[in-house]
Amino acid sequence: MSLERVVLDTNVLVSSLLNSFGRPGRVLDLMLAGELSAAHDDRVLGEYREVLRRERFGFSARDVDGLLGFLETEGIKVNPPVLGAELPDPNDVPFLEVAHAAGAVLVTGNLRHYPAEERRNTKVLEPAAFLERWLAHIRDRQSEQGGESE
Repeated sequence: MSLERVVLDTNVLVSSLLNSFGRPGRVLDLMLAGELSAAHDDRVLGEYREVLRRERFGFSARDVDGLLGFLETEGIKVNPPVLGAELPDPNDVPFLEVAHAAGAVLVTGNLRHYPAEERRNTKVLEPAAFLERWLAHIRDRQSEQGGESE
């Protein structure tokens, strides 16, 4: 069975590191546990690197490098085509392009940054909605397995 692919918007990654018990933290935990596969390209990794190293967050360089190393080696690198999406923040375009090319869900804390008409059929969810969807999938899978053993 292949893992569900996700692209974490930088705001979700930052939030997950600031509060590992919040919903963004739970999404990152699933990724680190091997339940989800992170899709990325060099632009996405570059933004993660630049933002996570900002002094104001206080993340250690060692922790940031470890997380980025994990994402780079365990994730799926894609070479997405240009979508031509016009988003409110042009810096968000790489995240949408990577998610689209990888067939991944884009998990963001800022849905308004990804207007529905610009998503190109890419699923974009907030962390809470993503977790609800993921848990429903797990329950369905467990029900199917439970039904097979009867």
